[in-house]
Amino acid sequence: MKWQLLSNAIRNCGSGRTAAENGAMKVLVATDAWRPQVNGVVRTLGALARAAGKLGVEIEFLSPEGFWTFPVPTYPGFRLALPGRKSIAARVERAKPDAIHVATEGPMGHAVRGYCIKAGRPFTTSYTTRFPEYIAARSPIPQDWIYRALQRFHAAAAVTMVATPSLMNELSGRGFANLGMWTRGVDVDQFRPDRAIDLDFPRPIFMTVGRVAVEKNLPAFLSLDLPGSKVVIGAGPQQAELKRRFPGTKFLGQLDNGILAAHLAAADVFVFPSLTDTFGIVQLEALASGVPIAAFPVTGPRDVIGNNPVGVLNEDLRAACMQALWISREACREFALRYSWENSARQFIAHAHKVAAGAIGEAMATPPLAQPASDSEAQTLVPGCNASPTRITHEQSA
Repeated sequence: MKWQLLSNAIRNCGSGRTAAENGAMKVLVATDAWRPQVNGVVRTLGALARAAGKLGVEIEFLSPEGFWTFPVPTYPGFRLALPGRKSIAARVERAKPDAIHVATEGPMGHAVRGYCIKAGRPFTTSYTTRFPEYIAARSPIPQDWIYRALQRFHAAAAVTMVATPSLMNELSGRGFANLGMWTRGVDVDQFRPDRAIDLDFPRPIFMTVGRVAVEKNLPAFLSLDLPGSKVVIGAGPQQAELKRRFPGTKFLGQLDNGILAAHLAAADVFVFPSLTDTFGIVQLEALASGVPIAAFPVTGPRDVIGNNPVGVLNEDLRAACMQALWISREACREFALRYSWENSARQFIAHAHKVAAGAIGEAMATPPLAQPASDSEAQTLVPGCNASPTRITHEQSA
């Protein structure tokens, strides 16, 4: 029965089209995270806009651009806007969107959420960043307080989109409701093994890519006794400190697009030490480049890698790094080919279409908002295809 359901899911995903795709639809996405920032949220939104456009859906962004901004304390590279209610209302009404999505919980997100509630417009949200853990790493504010605030923020949404089954389970246990899947994808044309360059570093090369900040847990990787070379690609507020602490590490700074892809494909193992990412799309980029993953068994790596032979998840990160050296690079590439941004966009569009149609009652009752199943129940995850819950329970399969 489980394999029959999987076969049907793949067939339906490949042939089905949402109603939104059959007619023009415009979605306004409110976000506090925006260029020139380079992070998972900004990259995901950019990929969404490109993929949705190919499906006939226009994505417009309401970002901090055009507003006065200020740097976040302890993180000067991240700037927040303080928009007024009238200016937000004017921008939303000028955009004339069919649906509204709030991608972040910062000032822009709060302002657009407030507009929607006052105007009686249903909207969707997404949970993309572990702010409770990020803030707790920088201040004495208890995580539970922040989770309660976030739960209240998302409670007003018709759908709160999450990237992985384990995050859905975790947030459900914290009282979040109306959760729906919106997984991620990878550009397999940009990230591929044949783009590798000769870095002229001692091998094996253990590499990580991302923001150089306390929440990324980089010392857990950089302090390991590993052969060869350790390479960090990215920039952030912890960079100067880590350069002093780990002088043997190669810090290459921020690299983008084809240059990043060429460096990533040159690695032997991609190390993902973060304990707080909700997904980590750079894992898929590494796999598409033919590079196996070494990570802790936490949300993000556990959902992307799972039991697939493309990475090693271990509480002993050094052991994971060494064991990952034996993984087939061809298997990594083949695994990544299963993920596409187009299928990710289809999930997003399916959720957005419900609020665009004003069918909020329907949205509250449909499968994407079902409670996640427990780990003991049967699970089938079709990468990029599950606009419905990622878990097929015994009740659903009956």
